[in-house]
Amino acid sequence: MSHLYFIRHGQTVWNVENKICGATDIPLTELGHRQAIETGQQILRDHIAADIILFSPLIRAADTARHISEITGIPSRMEPRLIEQNFGKWESTPRNSQAFKQAKESFVCSNDGGETHLRVAQRIYNLLDEIKADHEKTYILVAHNGIARVVQSYFHDMTNTEYAAFGVENCALVRYDF
Repeated sequence: MSHLYFIRHGQTVWNVENKICGATDIPLTELGHRQAIETGQQILRDHIAADIILFSPLIRAADTARHISEITGIPSRMEPRLIEQNFGKWESTPRNSQAFKQAKESFVCSNDGGETHLRVAQRIYNLLDEIKADHEKTYILVAHNGIARVVQSYFHDMTNTEYAAFGVENCALVRYDF
């Protein structure tokens, strides 16, 4: 059975401020850099073997992947499909607002210039199908909370409410088996 690992990027200023980052390019905080380094060390301690790290082009994920790659020696490359969902009018607004929580349950709404959940799922499911077909390699994906939701839904059935509420902590390491 093949598998992959998913890691959400380290902490950003907007994470601290409880703002929606989305496709806005927000850098890591000092803690975010430390979290990424600690995740790389955890991968070594846990003897996790992977062939490649694929990461989102946004700086918070790219820097997280860079730290992990430098520590573990696992090569990395940018994968454009891992970019976070563009949440349109919701970017930079409070993450816990009731209006945003309701909007996350509307899968075909682009939120005034953003990207629908279905479009995100299409690109991530296509990527995961390619990774699954390449069962000779083990991948680590470094991306975002919105992408984490889609990855979770690829492997597990979820209601719309469960999908909208799902999330992982910064630099959490999650294993998925095909």
